[in-house]
Amino acid sequence: MSDDVQAVTRARELSRVQAQLSRHFDYNAPAELFPSRGRTNRSRIAYRRFTTAAAAIQFAIEVMPPASLIGAFLEVNEMRFRVQEIRALYDSDEYPLPRAETVG
Repeated sequence: MSDDVQAVTRARELSRVQAQLSRHFDYNAPAELFPSRGRTNRSRIAYRRFTTAAAAIQFAIEVMPPASLIGAFLEVNEMRFRVQEIRALYDSDEYPLPRAETVG
């Protein structure tokens, strides 16, 4: 499969996941953010609890270094979300907090 076809496939899958997640996701629920357990991860990001999932998502996308997100997960209402899903929730029209202008 060519790189272009793979990129389109990934974009479609991300769009589908984003739509599915945002319809049933409670941004006001308490959340826990678990950093990756990699030994090479030298960042000081540790496990954190948040009063809302929206705040946890904002922290993950806007504050955590991108390398720290690899292997990290967000837990909300006993469901786990990996980096691609966290990004989809952040990019969703349903996301309730203002977004940083420079977040890529």
